[in-house]
Amino acid sequence: MAEMTRREKVHEMLDGGGRAVNSAALETIIGSLIIANVVAVVLESFDPLALRYGAFFRWFELLSVTLFTIEYLLRLSVSDLRYPESPPFLAAIRYIVSPLAIVDLAAILPFYLPLLIPLDLRALRILRLARVMRMLKLNRYTSAIGTMRTVIIKRRDELGITFFLTALTIVSAATLMYYVESPLQPEAFTNIVTSIWWAVATLTTVGYGDIYPITPLGRVLAGIVAISGIGLVALPTGILGSSFLEEYNAKRIRAADRNRRYRRREPKATRGTCRKRSRRRPS
Repeated sequence: MAEMTRREKVHEMLDGGGRAVNSAALETIIGSLIIANVVAVVLESFDPLALRYGAFFRWFELLSVTLFTIEYLLRLSVSDLRYPESPPFLAAIRYIVSPLAIVDLAAILPFYLPLLIPLDLRALRILRLARVMRMLKLNRYTSAIGTMRTVIIKRRDELGITFFLTALTIVSAATLMYYVESPLQPEAFTNIVTSIWWAVATLTTVGYGDIYPITPLGRVLAGIVAISGIGLVALPTGILGSSFLEEYNAKRIRAADRNRRYRRREPKATRGTCRKRSRRRPS
């Protein structure tokens, strides 16, 4: 029974969502460690810093991987408490294949893979860059990514329409530009696929300058496409921005309601305790 109590405490600390003091402290420590890892990866890309503080970076990587591995194993050990309706083995499998667990595993695999499999220098460099994936672990400790995922699911129909209109505009503009410019610029507008690159660059920015029209009709078409791009980019941005604010305000209202209900229950318990104490005084 004592072991079960300890496991329940570990589960509450890991998945308490910051409600308990130890859970909030763990979230702060792990979140700070993730941010420090990203900063270390950025600083290590500077050759002078890598040469001078290489030993520090290696020890910090070892410490981080050790803590992340302990966290992963602890979550795996209490997976049956996370999924009480499943047997322990199936609960462990469900946790291993869950999105957050895959992110946790991806955060430590770049360290262990070179120890298990011989890799060349290029693969090692890719694995070092993969440490930036640890940033995704912040999804467990912040609701921002979860809120954005909820917004995208709720507004998937509107977003689908805007993406369809964008794709239609890109293909139409690329096709027209190909037939207008390819006779004079066959090396630039070689085919419609090449023209699609021009259409994407023109719709999302003002173009990179590597491919541009030189005919009067082509320049008029490019101006229309560039102006249309302002509205096409603004459509999904406006949908996501307004929906994100709505979802965020709804979460704040739900959190305030929970706190209000908790405060209403607390005075009742306090008054009951005071009454019991007042009854004991005369005796």
